[in-house]
Amino acid sequence: MVRRVAVIGAGVGGLVSVKCCLDEGLEPTCFERTEDIGGIWRYTDSMDGGRVSVYRSVITNTSKEMSCFSDFPCPEDFPNYLPHGLLLEYFRMYARHFNLLRHIRFKTTALSVRRRPDFATSGQWEVVTETNGVRESHVFDAVMVCTGHYQEPYLPLASFPGIDTRFKGQYLHSREYKDVEAFRGKRVLVVGIGNTGGDLSVELSHVAAKVFLSTRSSTWVFSRVSDHGFPFDMVSTTRFNHFLDWLLPSALTRRIRFRKFNSWFNHANYGLASTKSSYFKVIINEELPFCLLSGTVVLKPNVKEFTENSAVFEDGTIEENIDVVLFATGYIFSFPFLEESVRSLFDDNRSLYKSIFPPQLEKPTLAIIGLVQLTGSVMVGTEMQARWVTGIFAGWNKLPPTSRMMADVLKKKPPVKRNPSERENLKISFISYTDEIASCAGIKPNVLRLLLTDPRLALAIFFGPCTPYQYRLVGRGKWSGARDAILTQWQRTLKPLRTRVVDDSSSGSSGWRWMCLLALPVALTAGFLLSKYPQPGWSLRAGPRL
Repeated sequence: MVRRVAVIGAGVGGLVSVKCCLDEGLEPTCFERTEDIGGIWRYTDSMDGGRVSVYRSVITNTSKEMSCFSDFPCPEDFPNYLPHGLLLEYFRMYARHFNLLRHIRFKTTALSVRRRPDFATSGQWEVVTETNGVRESHVFDAVMVCTGHYQEPYLPLASFPGIDTRFKGQYLHSREYKDVEAFRGKRVLVVGIGNTGGDLSVELSHVAAKVFLSTRSSTWVFSRVSDHGFPFDMVSTTRFNHFLDWLLPSALTRRIRFRKFNSWFNHANYGLASTKSSYFKVIINEELPFCLLSGTVVLKPNVKEFTENSAVFEDGTIEENIDVVLFATGYIFSFPFLEESVRSLFDDNRSLYKSIFPPQLEKPTLAIIGLVQLTGSVMVGTEMQARWVTGIFAGWNKLPPTSRMMADVLKKKPPVKRNPSERENLKISFISYTDEIASCAGIKPNVLRLLLTDPRLALAIFFGPCTPYQYRLVGRGKWSGARDAILTQWQRTLKPLRTRVVDDSSSGSSGWRWMCLLALPVALTAGFLLSKYPQPGWSLRAGPRL
């Protein structure tokens, strides 16, 4: 019987894990090595102890309604996309509201997490921590590891001959980047075109003498601002779109998606992507196309090698007088505090059952929270994981036998081992994953049933954005405010924009009512089909995340 739970880390995953433990009547103790909550979202100028944090100018890629905690909406006056400071303030509000801080031990490092000798029967763990030089040993019934995947920088120097032998300029990983001042007036080469690489290239273009952006893969770029000015993820991440993805042939949905991307600008003209590309990534950046158009950022292919002061690219071109090389090549996860025999059970999140549980353990009392890549908000996926896991610890939910868990892991694992930068882009469909975990936890909304009992809510759930409040309508943890939060989500979206009101009265309400009536048979048919047939899980499509 699980009672005492150790939570490692007080970032997003740690906060929701503590809260979910309390909801289930468990006794959590969270160990946080720094002096505050927030994880990578707590910006600091220094990197004391190798701590990773966001850079000064970062703004979330997913909107507040699509990223908030499922029973704690963001304040309506908060902007739709949050600077890191506001997001951290939201975390503080959440922690205060649910009284979480009293369960967190700050400036306490988890040195080791090891199975007890009687683990096969007790499932218990020995956790050794250190606070101000004093070590303590604790026994816990379960452990939730919430350190995320932004841990160790991935710096593939071996793939770039000459960078550490001949090149006389400076090179660094994006983890060390904080702001532009150190790059003023310099010629900078950014390697890697993920969200970070795109952001830093744009930001550096304002002060650097020249910025070159090197990529080896096709990249589609889209904006956080969608049609009619609404947040992109609120328009695109809907159950209706998810149903169409499942229903239509993949070649057709891919063609539709590429055409949508190219409706903003032709990616082939910019050297970014071709509709014939089999491997591609998707990034979010409103400014990069203009920087390429104005020449303040120059796109280049993969680097072949470095000389003393230049970069030689695979197409034979050379850029001289490179002062700084900035590697935006991602991260690899590591859990140095876990005993080696446990750590060796998984080499990435796809070795874990539902990206959470090492299936080989005799007792399911170790959960890896937040080690998941989604096409939507990781915050929402992390909270969903924590709710399911604590339900298992409390005895409300059950895991299948080990053989079934192993079979599930093998079925979803890609046949070819990828390097860390490519693994970053093998993402899971946001709605597929959250629905899958919600089904396991018994908290997935039934759209077909809602159509019969609450048609207005059902239509908002099916055709509107798949906001996290949907997972508080039924089951354990049901929240009385969930229905209202769903029906008022567009009001909270528009509220921070209406700082100057203009008269734009129209007769759109009657048209909306007619559209709702026409949508009823579509929602009924989709609800029936989705209840009868399996839905997609793993996806090679990249997308926004928080």
